[in-house]
Amino acid sequence: MTENELLQIKDLDLILDDTVILKDLSLTVNAGQVYALIGPNGCGKSSLAYTLMGLDGYSPSNGEVLFKGEDITDLATQERAQKGITLAWQQPARFEGVKVRKFLALGLESQGREVTEQQLRWALNEVAINPDRYLDREVDDTLSGGERKRIELASILLMDPDLVILDEPDSGVDVIALNNISQVINSFRAQGTGVVLITHSDEMLDLADTAALVCGGNIVRRGQPQQIAAYFKDDCSPCGDNECLVEVAANDR
Repeated sequence: MTENELLQIKDLDLILDDTVILKDLSLTVNAGQVYALIGPNGCGKSSLAYTLMGLDGYSPSNGEVLFKGEDITDLATQERAQKGITLAWQQPARFEGVKVRKFLALGLESQGREVTEQQLRWALNEVAINPDRYLDREVDDTLSGGERKRIELASILLMDPDLVILDEPDSGVDVIALNNISQVINSFRAQGTGVVLITHSDEMLDLADTAALVCGGNIVRRGQPQQIAAYFKDDCSPCGDNECLVEVAANDR
């Protein structure tokens, strides 16, 4: 692992309910790099995100996950969070009765860190949400999907993680929210945070430095984001025939 390498996944296998979800998957994410993962629904992208975060039931049967040179394959979710890894869910949770200011502080408080009013207001401003209007609102179904996603990103900004896993941040949001989310991703890159970006959106893909096509639980092609997107749309065969798996050898790991 070189000095700039933040996350390294080696030959990862994941089996859930006797079904192979990930098979021999390897990739490397550098500090300050936005690494996009694209592919059909059900190909293993979200399962990889959950495995990287160490969620219950997502323990690999083979392979290694290295973070800043340390083997974290068997670490619990909380331990990974303390080391600087965080996940933004595809569908942010609702917290009935929990105000936005409390939600924003939860991540820092879980690490024994305090948060100031100034920090809360800064984080909301960074995601284009008015703190005067939102700090004392509840995180519930009165907020739109885009608002909840931006509030979740604000909480992540406050934690200042080393690695962020974004599971389809573009899902179910309008154009304005999409632009705000794009700005936050660029902020992560500028501060040296590595980003694993799972997306179906061309707009999100434009933000990436590198992209990989996931098919059948493996990475079958990687390279420049727009080239990978074009291959996926125009040339990729259905996974059922397994023809695309030969791309692994041709495109390195």
